[in-house]
Amino acid sequence: MKICIVADVLGEPNNGTTLACLNLINELRSEGHEVRILCSDKSKKGKEGYFVVPTLYLPFLMKKLERNNVSLSKPDKRIVEESLDGVDICHLMIPFALSRAALKACLKKGIPVTAGFHCQAENFSAHIAMMNGTLFNNAIYKNFYRCVYAKVDAIHYPTQFIKDLFEGKTNCRTKGYVISNGVNDIFKKEECEKVPYQILMIGRLSKEKSQETLLKAVSLSEYRDKVKLVLAGQGPRRAYLERLAGRLGIDVKMNFYRREELVKVINESELYVHSSKIEIEAISCLEAIRCGLVPVISDSPRSATGAFAIDERCRFRYDDPSDLAVKIDYWLAHPEERAAMSEAYLGFSGQFDQTACMKKMTEMFEEVIKDHEK
Repeated sequence: MKICIVADVLGEPNNGTTLACLNLINELRSEGHEVRILCSDKSKKGKEGYFVVPTLYLPFLMKKLERNNVSLSKPDKRIVEESLDGVDICHLMIPFALSRAALKACLKKGIPVTAGFHCQAENFSAHIAMMNGTLFNNAIYKNFYRCVYAKVDAIHYPTQFIKDLFEGKTNCRTKGYVISNGVNDIFKKEECEKVPYQILMIGRLSKEKSQETLLKAVSLSEYRDKVKLVLAGQGPRRAYLERLAGRLGIDVKMNFYRREELVKVINESELYVHSSKIEIEAISCLEAIRCGLVPVISDSPRSATGAFAIDERCRFRYDDPSDLAVKIDYWLAHPEERAAMSEAYLGFSGQFDQTACMKKMTEMFEEVIKDHEK
């Protein structure tokens, strides 16, 4: 197959959408498919298979986007047309300007199109202090549907949660394939010396990830003077979280880790916490689980991650530091039960093997092409 991947957001592998995109590209290429990537990542200019458009400049959003290490793409009709020349199918990662331009061109050319669902409305509205604006978020979902998802041949949903949520918000049924983005096989359990009382959370330091709930929970824990907290990630709330940790007297380390480093940090930790309120899949949580780390996960109704809690002791009431503190204390106080639960999670995590998940993506593309030809 000749496939064009349209990535409105692509750059350093420091967010879930970029990682999902790069993993898909690598897997498709390893299977022998020709992959073209349409994006605005200037570092890819001149590299084989990349078609680079300008960056979209939005004065009122630029500072906030930069703090989140995000840049958007500005469509260039000539480059869009060139990237689509002779392809069998086009896959859109995010329903923003570049993807919309590519979709318009594909419809004119009769090229089949699929679209991934990697952006909750809140991922956008959080940038403009409207994360909890229900009417505003609903309007975003309806715009996504009307301008993109209603026009494509099929939609890739990473979880059943986001499929149900989107179809509920738009009151429309879609032709959707539920396929996990999968976890790279570099993430596996390794024998190493544990750091006593080390608790880990992986994720961008942003409002929707709610790391402050974890900080407050540790301050309420009976082990607060022993806990070594690691927040693996970067983002706009770092300074705020550092100040909060200082006021609470919490021993916390904030750092961005490359994959090999992250595997080591996961394996040396004793417990994983995922406090996010908004999440489509949370590959970071799955990476921890694949290494055998027991998770304690927020039950937020706007997050898919709660589905990864295979035991009630692994779930806490979102935005509730007291309940989270109780769960943390339980697992730290019961190492034998934690070891048994670790084995249970190793079995559970097998379904998220990245190679198997990406093969399902290939099958989706093949089915869509076949249906399109009928």
